[in-house]
Amino acid sequence: MNNPKTYRLPFLLLILLMLLCFIVNISLGSIHIPVQEIFGSLFGSIENNTWQIIITEYRLPKAITAILVGSGLGISGLLMQTLFRNPLAGPFVLGISSGASLGVALVILGAGLFGGLFTTSLISKWSIVIAASLGSFLVLLAVLAVSNKVRDTMAILIIGLMFGSITAAVVSVLSYFSSAEQLQQYIFWGFGSLSNLSWQELLIFFPVYLLGIILSIVTIKGLNSLLLGDNYAKSLGLNLKQSRFIIILATSLIAGTITAFAGPIAFIGLAIPHLTRQVFKTSNHKVLLPAVFLFGAIVMLICDCIAQVPGSDYTLPINAITALVGAPVVIWLLVRQRKMMF
Repeated sequence: MNNPKTYRLPFLLLILLMLLCFIVNISLGSIHIPVQEIFGSLFGSIENNTWQIIITEYRLPKAITAILVGSGLGISGLLMQTLFRNPLAGPFVLGISSGASLGVALVILGAGLFGGLFTTSLISKWSIVIAASLGSFLVLLAVLAVSNKVRDTMAILIIGLMFGSITAAVVSVLSYFSSAEQLQQYIFWGFGSLSNLSWQELLIFFPVYLLGIILSIVTIKGLNSLLLGDNYAKSLGLNLKQSRFIIILATSLIAGTITAFAGPIAFIGLAIPHLTRQVFKTSNHKVLLPAVFLFGAIVMLICDCIAQVPGSDYTLPINAITALVGAPVVIWLLVRQRKMMF
């Protein structure tokens, strides 16, 4: 496995690129703000109070959210692809996103089936976040319970997919009894959004995200061992059951929190690990984990810049942009390399 020290220059370039994308992201919007004013606002204050509020209260939290979401989904996808040794695995294969979607569907669409239990007037941003968090947490508990009973890793993957099928069926039933207004609200949540988080919400989002990142760092040795097979990992003294538990917990914390606050954002978790492997040509997770973090943050910032439709007042759904922009890039890389690094 490659020595992480040999990648100092690529990491430095990625960090600089991420900072550049961060500044560009903050500069874009329906109101043009000069770059020098942005730097002045970030490192002090500026005379134009309106610009100051726009930057600090809206654009800065959105750019930080893009970094957290992109890096978190990328790392979650890397963990799942390594755990299941499956290039098609992503952060939501365990049904975490489906659980969040079910929780939100019960709040938004539940009025049609449960009458006065849920009403549109009671639905707020926090109620949606709490419902998505509870849905993800319940699915997490179920998956962790299964992981303690089942030894086969692929069986856990299949069970996670079955959880997704069950929740999708329940959402379909709720949709059938819902009004057009409720369906529209649920669909808009499904588009995903980076602009809904305030500083107060980021203060709740970040600690859970950070805990998931710390757990993923703890699993680096185990992830490298799992690449060589379960039997080899056991021969190295790896506790498979414990490592699997921590990997699933880390993925669930990161992906579940992101889905609760930003919605189910697709593609990033599946594609970023492959993009990183194609560029860095290594399977060492000491290199891959920070590289995926940076690549995920950069790609999400770029996708959000495109979603702003520069020069226009429109903002496109981030879910659509992540797939439209990212999928062709990954296809081109795989065709050019003619093989998949894994």
